[in-house]
Amino acid sequence: MADIKYEIIETIAVLSESPKGWTKELNFISWNGRDPKYDIRDWAPDKEKMGKGVTLTKEELENLKEALADKNEK
Repeated sequence: MADIKYEIIETIAVLSESPKGWTKELNFISWNGRDPKYDIRDWAPDKEKMGKGVTLTKEELENLKEALADKNEK
């Protein structure tokens, strides 16, 4: 399997931390030199290992934000 290259452009929020130090984060990340996207996933304390996650475009993130806001209003 090819190496995955990534650059965390900005850490937006740490959503939680496990007892072992892994953190679930919302980051703005460039994967393999592509345009950066918003990304939610678990990270090891040294950022060398990561769990499975989800990447979102700006439009998808805005749709998610709107859906959560609508849910909170109900």
